[in-house]
Amino acid sequence: MSDNLTPDPKEPAAAGRETHRAPGDEPNWERAALERIALAAVNEQRAARRWRIFFRFVFLAVLVVIAWAVLDFSGEKVATTGRHTALVTLEGEIASDTNANAEDIDAALASAFDDAGTAGVVLRCNSPGGSPVQAGIIYREIRRLRGKYPSIPLYVVVGDMCASGGYYAAAAADKIYVDKASIVGSIGVLMDGFGFTGLMDKLGIQRRMRTSGENKGFYDPFSPDTPKMDEHAQAMLDEIHAQFIDAVKQGRGKRLQDKPDIFSGLFWTGEKSVELGLADGFGDTDYVAREIIKAPDVVDYTVKESITDRVARKFGAAVGGGAVRAMVTIGKLNLR
Repeated sequence: MSDNLTPDPKEPAAAGRETHRAPGDEPNWERAALERIALAAVNEQRAARRWRIFFRFVFLAVLVVIAWAVLDFSGEKVATTGRHTALVTLEGEIASDTNANAEDIDAALASAFDDAGTAGVVLRCNSPGGSPVQAGIIYREIRRLRGKYPSIPLYVVVGDMCASGGYYAAAAADKIYVDKASIVGSIGVLMDGFGFTGLMDKLGIQRRMRTSGENKGFYDPFSPDTPKMDEHAQAMLDEIHAQFIDAVKQGRGKRLQDKPDIFSGLFWTGEKSVELGLADGFGDTDYVAREIIKAPDVVDYTVKESITDRVARKFGAAVGGGAVRAMVTIGKLNLR
């Protein structure tokens, strides 16, 4: 009799014996699969939400840093150190949309004069000129501050150039100091532009412009000029030139030599400008602070350009805004 007995298929499985079922045989397997899928989706959504929150915090931190930087550069405080020479820099073209605009220059000058430790003010000028309006505003503010603070002198120190509108503003100073090789003068006014009528004729281009006044299209670059336009423009130039000459005479007084070429638009070296009475002597900022004002400690009051202004200016230059304005803006008056 054999010991190997074949189990009766009707008998229940032995206790403890494992049984293997196919996935389809497991009860409620569909529900379990759906739960796992839903749980994975929820975990994925939570991870995505955490990343969104993280990037939002990073973006907010960047905004805070930029805002701090803008406030720091545009609202910079001047730390004085007792008795000192106050410095304000006028650099580049004088215009409302440049660093050398009247609002910023006047604000810096007012702060310099108002400081109790200021022994004297130096306006460091390196400008070819610019807007007669902006230059006139600076000129009048200098004269006003000199009258309000009679014990505080203001000296102009010329760098490479102090010409036209730059000299207009400088003429209000107590004295002007130059380098022997500086360019000084150019007391005149100009109105520049372009005319394209000849080119249009060659290309067969017709200008179609309608105005409600006979002079509304004054000096339009695509229309021919007329003797009447030239006469009117010259009258305006002569009037502004007379204002310029009067300002220089008031500022310089008897120091000016009686030379007709002084007001002809010519410019001279710093050495020659001293001979003509356009300047008073030679020296840089440190020399004037040390030897003239007797306060060698120099504190800069110049209004600094903010980051936003710098980005906007560079972006405007990148898209060629200045070139476009130069082509289409006609009749712009300049002291340069």
